[in-house]
Amino acid sequence: MNKPVILSEETVVSEETLTAPVVVLDAAPGLAAKAAVAGPAYVVLAGISFSHFLNDTMQSLIASVYPILKDTYALDYAQIGMITLAFQFTASLLQPLVGHFTDKKAQPFSLAAGMGFTFFGLLLLSVAHVYPIILIAAALVGLGSAVFHPESARIARLASGGRYGFAQSVFQLGGSFGTSMGPVLAALIVVPFGQPSIAWFSSIAFLAIVILWRIGVWYKPQISAKKSAVIERHPDLPDSRRVRIALAVLVALLFSKQLYVSSLSSYYIFYLIDKFQVSTQAAQLYLFIFLAANAAGAFFGGPLGDRFGRKYIIWFSILGALPFTLALPYAGLAASAVLTVFIGLILSSATSSIIVFAQELMPHRFGMISGVFFGVAFGIGGLGAAVLGKLADHTGIAFVYHVCAFLPALGLLAVFLPKMPKHAR
Repeated sequence: MNKPVILSEETVVSEETLTAPVVVLDAAPGLAAKAAVAGPAYVVLAGISFSHFLNDTMQSLIASVYPILKDTYALDYAQIGMITLAFQFTASLLQPLVGHFTDKKAQPFSLAAGMGFTFFGLLLLSVAHVYPIILIAAALVGLGSAVFHPESARIARLASGGRYGFAQSVFQLGGSFGTSMGPVLAALIVVPFGQPSIAWFSSIAFLAIVILWRIGVWYKPQISAKKSAVIERHPDLPDSRRVRIALAVLVALLFSKQLYVSSLSSYYIFYLIDKFQVSTQAAQLYLFIFLAANAAGAFFGGPLGDRFGRKYIIWFSILGALPFTLALPYAGLAASAVLTVFIGLILSSATSSIIVFAQELMPHRFGMISGVFFGVAFGIGGLGAAVLGKLADHTGIAFVYHVCAFLPALGLLAVFLPKMPKHAR
């Protein structure tokens, strides 16, 4: 019989310990049991979700001002893709490191400090007049995201009351809705008033700093008195080999989802302008339609995963979008808007289930796994935007959507995901 493994701040977990019972350090004596009885801490969930909304509103603003930057500085599609890469590379590279560090030593006020990078990044972007400075400003905003996501995901789970999928969906809803607001704010503010108006959005970053500092005050007592609580390993949990395979499959599924979403969020505006000759402001509103549907789908995926099992939701979410992505390159303007609504609703419902599934596979490395999967999502978006920009320069923007239409077919890989015992859900 395997011996329990006690996870402390200094513990290094080997592959063999994945198959042993896990002793985790609870945030406070009896916290898990108390949370399950009390239910979710809705005020904390609302606060962290609203902070996610503010964070991702500022992130999406970068992509929304691409047409302005492209015209003002005569950038090509490849240079536009490099801006996305600069932003998402810092977020992707640093998130797993931040998560690994906070697994060992939680930092309750790191979220407020990290938002400071976003604050200065927006101010720099508003006054940047040369391409390298634009890249640095985008990288600073990405750095703020790298600090924000892993620890905020931990707080959402701590406040979940055992409803992990629901809590992750509430958290994701704020981010997805924030992403959808970027194009609208760009159309209403940045397009009429120009690049300097980006500085106005630094006030959003300041508001987020205040909220995250208050959440840090709530979070600090939760981690001040740690006590061991034994969690016996369920016999139906997958072994270490199945865990590695499952994590690889989840990364591949996240790749298919995120690359397609990146193709729309970075280049859909240009696609509509090129194919249908709509104005920049009209194209940004069409992008908002897709991103709003993306936000709605992100909310429903988590609770459905809690109810029916995350594997089935992942199946539906990735593969179910395929008919609509295949039809999009051949649709007219109105039909394109309708198709992107279905694509956004279906694809985004996978996000919460993928992340929570990965967290349940390796609960003793929660921060690192959260950072890896949030980081992979950002990295795929950044690298994908750069590659797709090069492809668009050589073949035309319309060809990009013919190629990306087949990405949801990777949803077939969900057949290799293990069935998780009910107690994990």
